[in-house]
Amino acid sequence: MIRPGFGGDVVDLDNEVSVPLRAVVDDVDLAVRVVPESLPDGALQRPVRWAHVSELREPGPYLVGGELLLTAGVNLPRSAAEVNGYVAGLLACGVSALAFGRTPDLHEQLPERLRAACVRHGLPLLVVDPRTPFLAVNRAVSRALARAADREQQRIAEAREALTRAAADGPQAVLRELAARLSGWCALIGPDDRPLAGCRAPDPLPAELAGLFARLRAGTGTRTATAELDGSYVVAQPVYPQATSEHLLLAGRSARFRGSDRAIMSVGAALLGLVAHALTGAARLGAAVTAALTGADPAAVAAAALPAERYRLVAGMWRGDERIGVETEQSWLCSRLGTPLVRLDRARFTAVVRQLPDEAVLHELAARGWLAAVGGPVPAADLPGAVPEVRLLLDRAGTLRHPVAAGDEGSLTEVVPPDAAAGFAHRLLAPLLQRRDDVLVPTLRTWLSCHGGWDRTAAELGVHRNSVRHRISQAEKALGVDLADPDVRMNLWFALRWLAD
Repeated sequence: MIRPGFGGDVVDLDNEVSVPLRAVVDDVDLAVRVVPESLPDGALQRPVRWAHVSELREPGPYLVGGELLLTAGVNLPRSAAEVNGYVAGLLACGVSALAFGRTPDLHEQLPERLRAACVRHGLPLLVVDPRTPFLAVNRAVSRALARAADREQQRIAEAREALTRAAADGPQAVLRELAARLSGWCALIGPDDRPLAGCRAPDPLPAELAGLFARLRAGTGTRTATAELDGSYVVAQPVYPQATSEHLLLAGRSARFRGSDRAIMSVGAALLGLVAHALTGAARLGAAVTAALTGADPAAVAAAALPAERYRLVAGMWRGDERIGVETEQSWLCSRLGTPLVRLDRARFTAVVRQLPDEAVLHELAARGWLAAVGGPVPAADLPGAVPEVRLLLDRAGTLRHPVAAGDEGSLTEVVPPDAAAGFAHRLLAPLLQRRDDVLVPTLRTWLSCHGGWDRTAAELGVHRNSVRHRISQAEKALGVDLADPDVRMNLWFALRWLAD
């Protein structure tokens, strides 16, 4: 049977850390006595997440589970039946143990009815000496929890360092180190739900996990999926920091995953995403470049470098105030766009990506200083023809001052054959092209992208609005058209998109 659950991987260790009940019992400074007959098997290993004082008859609404509940029996019922219900209620709330404080003016000895109820229900019962204030127990548990949290943080830090070192040797080394740190097994799952690499992972994977993978991939953002499968526990999450759906990290073991385990797994997932992506991209590029240098057919080179059916061009212009560090900025762009195919030339970049970048990625680029535009999906062989489109989109983005992306629905650029489109563009724009005027075509393109707005066009081009009016008037006369006609504007817009450099 598989029982899935979903949640983010932001781990709050303060809510996860616990100490065994034995840590309280064995603290000689507390002088706590255990009622042996109240201890079921393994009771001293029960997790204690906090020590809480309550004299309420029904403290359940104020408990979260895992408490060592302290009481002096101020409101302890007199009847055995009511005490029995009180103890049963504590167990139902997830209390780990009950500590009864002997108080000379209230209860000189442990009430027999409370002892009997705890024995009957298997609730561990401790007796606190009158000389030990409850505050001392609280402090002792708090210090033990702080030490445990420090150990968990140290464990995460050591795992992060070890996994980072392993990343230099590739994904398989990361999986081996991760499996050792988690005391379980790990696997890197590909888009077809089959393991690409693994360490001690079951072979084959349980068929029930396919549904878990599908639900995980259907989500968005940073996320994890957990499941209980035939007595073992499984955790899965996307390997890329951007939480894309192609590759998943899967881990399993016989014990539940704690907060520190999930934190370690998140480190491994991030490293696997970066390492696997970098190695795959480098290997593919290396093979393509080698093929090109040894005289392979260009189509075969393109197929080796870009095996997917369709790709998109992303173009960006720098709008930031600081100077660009080419090497560091190119590395940053490759990481954010998820592709090694990035060309950075002064204050502009062009990248080839497989999927439309998330809106969050485009806004992250803008926040850094890059205004970006994304073209429509095209086959790899048609990428050169997509350059004019993405440049026009980038001009549009500059006018609007926010990122622009072409949708998947396509446009006339995908319907009209390239030769026919180029012929149409040159015929329609021939009067402007023959003038060899460097400003009329860019001005007309910007003016159309601004929907005929004089002020916006002037601001985009950095000229006076009267200059824009003069240039548009020249273009209108040269073309012999009426630019107030929407059909004329439409034809000119597509001609400008189809015009090759």
